Amino acid sequence: MAKRRKKRRKYSRGSQREVENEMRRYKRGTARSGRKGRAGKVKSRKQAIAIALSKARKKGKKVPPRRK
Repeated sequence: MAKRRKKRRKYSRGSQREVENEMRRYKRGTARSGRKGRAGKVKSRKQAIAIALSKARKKGKKVPPRRK
């Protein structure tokens, strides 16, 4: 019988909440991109998620490093 290995979380629960909040802003149409939201509206879901993960990284939450 094969042993079952417990899978570790890639993203913390805190970062998940960050994404949920940003998606809520995106759906309402209040999510903005750029520094302090001075740039335009967020156009896509992917952009909203990227902004949320960036905010989570700045707060020191557990998020994998940015892909390049």
